[in-house]
Amino acid sequence: MWAIWGIILCVGENRTQKTQETHDQRHFFRGATVIAVLTMLSRICGLVREAAISALGATQTMGAFRVAFSIPNLFRRLFGEGAVAAAFVPIFTETAQKEGWDKARAVLANVAGLLAVLLGAIVVIGELILLGVLMFAPQTALDAQHMGLTVQLTMIVLPFMLTICLLAIGSAALNCKGHFAYPAFAPIMLNLFLIAAAMLVHYFDLGQNRAGLHLLCVSVLAAGVTQLVGVIWLLKRFDLAAMLTLRPVLAPSRQVAALALPMLIPLGIMQFSAFFDRIYAHILSGGVLGAGVVTWFENANRLYQFPMAILGISLATAVFPLLSRHAADDDLDGLRNTVNRALRLSLFMGIPAGAALFVLAEPTMALIFRRGKFLTPDAIQAAWILRMYCLGMWAYFCNHILLRAFFAQKDTRTPLRVSVMLAALNVAMVCGLVFTPLKGGAMGLATAITASISTLVFTRILRLRWGRIGLTNIISSLVRILIASIAMCAAIIGTMAMMMGPLDTATNTQAGLTLLVCIPAGIIVFLAIAYALRCTELGELWDAITHRSAKNDK
Repeated sequence: MWAIWGIILCVGENRTQKTQETHDQRHFFRGATVIAVLTMLSRICGLVREAAISALGATQTMGAFRVAFSIPNLFRRLFGEGAVAAAFVPIFTETAQKEGWDKARAVLANVAGLLAVLLGAIVVIGELILLGVLMFAPQTALDAQHMGLTVQLTMIVLPFMLTICLLAIGSAALNCKGHFAYPAFAPIMLNLFLIAAAMLVHYFDLGQNRAGLHLLCVSVLAAGVTQLVGVIWLLKRFDLAAMLTLRPVLAPSRQVAALALPMLIPLGIMQFSAFFDRIYAHILSGGVLGAGVVTWFENANRLYQFPMAILGISLATAVFPLLSRHAADDDLDGLRNTVNRALRLSLFMGIPAGAALFVLAEPTMALIFRRGKFLTPDAIQAAWILRMYCLGMWAYFCNHILLRAFFAQKDTRTPLRVSVMLAALNVAMVCGLVFTPLKGGAMGLATAITASISTLVFTRILRLRWGRIGLTNIISSLVRILIASIAMCAAIIGTMAMMMGPLDTATNTQAGLTLLVCIPAGIIVFLAIAYALRCTELGELWDAITHRSAKNDK
């Protein structure tokens, strides 16, 4: 069902548009469907992966692995879902349309070659710095919060940065060529490698042993190499592969660099915030926040990103070329209509998803993660952090669309300025709020607040720049969605009270049965109230399912 939300935006345009544009929208609809389905499978595998790793224990040693993995993973999020890919897509598409695929292939080889050299240099420099830390840092500092172990594990996984970022460029090129399956499937391969490694570590009881942690890190490297080999094979199959080149630096490559560099901060604000939270939590894990805080944070982070990735990332990835095309054609009405519909649908899914996950945080956390050495107190703490994240769910959905609306018009400075200020605000809130009763929940609340401010600011800027963007329709939809979501939460809370007591006395079976009943009940109530309130998004959904054009926005 999640994939359908991508359908609506891509096919729901005015009946009077040209046949070719309608064909393109259906093409992107198919792309959104493929991305959404495979992204959902990837996120499910990701939950299984986190459950397998969490079963090894919510300890400082496992926190060391999570921090180490987060460093190359930060680059994966920035490049795979962010800056270089976002800058590369419009330039690569424009080159292919105007100068042909031979020229586009040369641009791909040039960008990939330059990126490989840059990232290779970063990896080498990073390894040397980490080696220097191990050799010259005081032993007391290395022993504190297992920092020495964190540095060692980081040295092992750091080369993953190179393979995953090259995979991102190849995947973006395949998307522009109309192939969406493998780029969306590649993350599943990483999850499968880590699941297998975690099962081996658990079987041989190596969870607190350096050998077990080293095995987890090696599995990350093996997955990265496998992913890269797969994308190279597909690039050859689609006649996009060429030897990497460094000189001459092509004009389109310079354009990609000029667009990508300012994008790193705005597209990476949530990723950077999560990265900082993880490091800060690890530093405080021996005192204020508890030994298992990094694992609690990671599990909460994984769960709140599950619905966000399926709608926010998959839909934005599929629709970004369409936004770029509207911008290239100076079609302001097309941009307005596409962004308006995307925002309304993001609210239609983001608000109830966040509200339901907030209410069902404890049984969800227990069912997925409470096993092995991850105990009930761990599940309760992780659920608290998850609830704080859920307060900003609507904003996480909207931000991916709004950022790409700016990038489609090749405006990177505006998001840069806004995001720099919000990143500083996020860090300041986390540093201060962790010492309040919020404790670990401060990380989720700070992220929710900054994401909400970001959405409001970006929307205001687009309103001033474009004129009308249908705010009346958005606000009208928002009121109806809030009413339906409140009714949904009431139904879920009432049902949950009858089926399950406190988490420390409830079994995983009870938690599972509670979710099995509460989730369908909540969906039915939400859709029924939304229908009674005549939410236009339901009509658009029906039109998309029956292959009819959506009604024009009034």
